[in-house]
Amino acid sequence: MVVSNAQVIQETEATKNFLAQFSPGDQVALLRGDVLLKSQPKQDGGAVTAHMYVPLARPQIWPQVTNYSCWTQYFPNIVHSEVIETIKTSTQRYRRLYQVGRKGFMVLTAQVEIYLKVVETVCESIQFRLEQGTFSHFAADLHLQDFNQGTLLTYSVQAAPTIPVPTFLIEQAIKIDLPGNMKQMRRVLCDRYSVA
Repeated sequence: MVVSNAQVIQETEATKNFLAQFSPGDQVALLRGDVLLKSQPKQDGGAVTAHMYVPLARPQIWPQVTNYSCWTQYFPNIVHSEVIETIKTSTQRYRRLYQVGRKGFMVLTAQVEIYLKVVETVCESIQFRLEQGTFSHFAADLHLQDFNQGTLLTYSVQAAPTIPVPTFLIEQAIKIDLPGNMKQMRRVLCDRYSVA
C-alpha cells in the first residue's frame, strides 16, 4: 500500500487535534496507566467515556479486542460472550454478539442478557449496538488511536435499563466499574506480549 505525503500530514494533524483535548498532565497520567473518565450528557440512562493508554501498537491489540469470547476476561461482570452470527453484505460485514452480564447490588445480583450488532473498522473502531435485551438502550464504541509509542483506547458506553432508575445512579455505577474494567483489559492485552 502506497501512502502519500498528504495522507501522512492529514493523519498527523488529526492525531494532534485529537490529543489536544488532553492537558499535558492528563497525557502524563495516561502514559503511567491511569484511566481518564468523562461523563457525556444523556437524556435517559448513563453515558461515560474512558480513555486508556496501552503500550502496544494497534495491530497487536486488534485481534485481541475482536476475539469477543475474551471480553469475559476484560470485563469481569460479563460472564458469557459469544459471536452467534457473522453477516456479510455487499457493502459491509458485521457480527451479532450475545452477552450475559451479572452485577451485584448490595444483597441482590442482577443478570442482563443482550444481543448486539457489532460493526468493525479494522484497527480503528468497534461499534456495539443493541438489537434486543434487558436494556431499553445500550451502545458502546471502542476507538484505537496512535499515541506515543502505543495506542490510546477510548471506550464510550451509554446504557439505560428497562426498569426506571435515575440517570445519575446508572452513571455512577458505570464510573465505578469502568476504570477497573479498563485496567483489567490493559493487563490482559499486555500479558500476551509480556509488556507491563
